Amino acid sequence: MKILPLLTAACLLASPSLADLHVEFVEGAPKDRFVVTNTGNCPIDAAMVTIDLTGSQGGLIFDVTGAGSGVEVFQPFEVVLGGDHMVQLPNVKDGDQVVSLQLENLDQNGSVAFTIDVDDTAGAREITVSRSEMKGATVSAKVGANNYSAVIGDTPKVTVKTGDCMS
Repeated sequence: MKILPLLTAACLLASPSLADLHVEFVEGAPKDRFVVTNTGNCPIDAAMVTIDLTGSQGGLIFDVTGAGSGVEVFQPFEVVLGGDHMVQLPNVKDGDQVVSLQLENLDQNGSVAFTIDVDDTAGAREITVSRSEMKGATVSAKVGANNYSAVIGDTPKVTVKTGDCMS
């Protein structure tokens, strides 16, 4: 009978296994970087992760060619980490504000990173993005039939809570 209270306590104290995604923007020169990391307790078999700059305070855009909406330096989309987890490369056009990454088999603590140039359209320094200019951008993840999203706040990173692990 002593084991029953121990099992009850273990069940009450156990936290659910979560499958969360952490997305961070890193301002750089000449390339900016986005890093998507599975910070959850289980692998993510398949997910569509979308970074949407539409609501950003800086009116941010992707500057991928020299003949478009961006300013001075441009950088095309380039996967620099975890390319084997991408089902296909997204087609990012100059001036776009949304990029979607179709990911698969992203293990716990696994990451995908890409570089690209991000310019602001609302500030005085269009070629650099300050922390506050990323505020208001959203990151969403479609995992199975479920959609999850989070809004970037005062720092250029966010965790999208995607619920319990599927096992």
